[in-house]
Amino acid sequence: MFSSIITALISGLLMSVQGVFNTRVTEKAGVWFTAGIVHFTAFIVCLIILLFTRDANVEGLKMVNKWYLLGGVLGAGITYTVVVAMAHLGPAYAVMLILIAQMVCAYLIELFGWFGTEKASFMWTKLVGVAIMVVGIIVFQWKK
Repeated sequence: MFSSIITALISGLLMSVQGVFNTRVTEKAGVWFTAGIVHFTAFIVCLIILLFTRDANVEGLKMVNKWYLLGGVLGAGITYTVVVAMAHLGPAYAVMLILIAQMVCAYLIELFGWFGTEKASFMWTKLVGVAIMVVGIIVFQWKK
């Protein structure tokens, strides 16, 4: 469990830094070119890692719902929207809004058991948690 928490924290750090890096490249090269370069370099890194880990299960891919293979399409949309949000709102504000959207969407996925996820029970405390995050954004953006 502890290693999973560390992994999630590293993920958040990497996403924030990547968003800023991508925004800087976009300023000079354009958003879709940047998204393409980001995904191309990620593809190359994944291929290199795959050579060393050999964790590919091509046969298992036949059993996957084909809609789930659209993750790369979603990735292109994520790259675009993060870059645009950070360019217009700044990294901190954009990430706060992104986190709220992620929390609400992830909770709905759990609540309704979408995409093969185990169904969770509704809990008011989770709704209150999101409300506290919204209040946090208001406080964070508060002008003196």
